[in-house]
Amino acid sequence: MNEKIRIRLKAYDHRVLDQSVGEIVETVKRTGGRVAGPIPLPTRIERFTVNRSPHVDKKSRDQFEIRTHKRLLDILEPTQQTIDALGKLDLAAGVDVEIKLQ
Repeated sequence: MNEKIRIRLKAYDHRVLDQSVGEIVETVKRTGGRVAGPIPLPTRIERFTVNRSPHVDKKSRDQFEIRTHKRLLDILEPTQQTIDALGKLDLAAGVDVEIKLQ
């Protein structure tokens, strides 16, 4: 098999994201695959500015931000055991997983 599996993970909490990446890496190594990564991708920061009061005092505002942390993993030369184990893996809630076969 001359394939690779690219896994891209996204989460708002970087600790949960790193824990999920660790579980994936451990599973792949245990089943005989090779892992390249985790590669941290740029964090997307969205900022929102809202008025504190509904009618008056335009200068009084609140600012909120939400950060989306991302990681990239490449699984080189995956075995059938690796693919089966990744399918059964249960990751933490709040982690978005995107898998591509190349």
